[in-house]
Amino acid sequence: MKILFLHGWHSIVGGVKPTYLQTAGHEVFNPALDDDDFAAAVRTAQSAYNRHQPDVVVGSSRGGAVAMNITTGDETPLVLLCPAWRRWGQATQLKSNAVILHSPDDDVIPLADSRLLIAQSGLPPENLVEVGSDHRLADSSSLSVMEWACRVLVSGKRWPADDAEPWEYSSHAASRQTDAQLEASYICDACGEEIVIPLDVTEGVRQTYVEDCPVCCRANTIHVELQDDGSIQVWSEPEQDYSE
Repeated sequence: MKILFLHGWHSIVGGVKPTYLQTAGHEVFNPALDDDDFAAAVRTAQSAYNRHQPDVVVGSSRGGAVAMNITTGDETPLVLLCPAWRRWGQATQLKSNAVILHSPDDDVIPLADSRLLIAQSGLPPENLVEVGSDHRLADSSSLSVMEWACRVLVSGKRWPADDAEPWEYSSHAASRQTDAQLEASYICDACGEEIVIPLDVTEGVRQTYVEDCPVCCRANTIHVELQDDGSIQVWSEPEQDYSE
């Protein structure tokens, strides 16, 4: 699946959400949008849409407003994450193949904004999915529901899908992805052994933590970086100089 991901205001390219979609096996286009000039951000997004012809457009916060203000035709569905449509742009309605994900605890963009958008677009209440615990929607459940929504809308199935509720799919999808892909390895500086570790992309694009080597029990500082292309770099440094 080809996904155009439009990031939020002052968000980075290659953040947690587009990286999650890439890790799930999708081709993700994530252009850098101008934070100060909304019209320029719309032009960049429109150019990316025209060039890549994605199957679905995902817009987060201000990026959701950008998604509403580009021309995508009737066929390309929209998945909007807490869209800031009342703050930016002129669009005030959604097409029928659009779904909003919004946290009831969002303290940046009120949930009421998305409820109003759904109502004035003539869409059923089911097209607004309440999920997550804050504006970022970067928890594992929100990420899985986001990916699930993309799959359902691109497949042309009726929304909501008949085969599973988002939260049911979310747990299965997260389990499949963790088992299949989210692992990496590092070389212990003390003993030279290769150590395989699990990864959690919901913890951020740059992670640092300390763990003991399971072979020699010496402590290593582990560094994890999720790259813009979806690849993952992992390396370690000793917590102390063991050569003395």
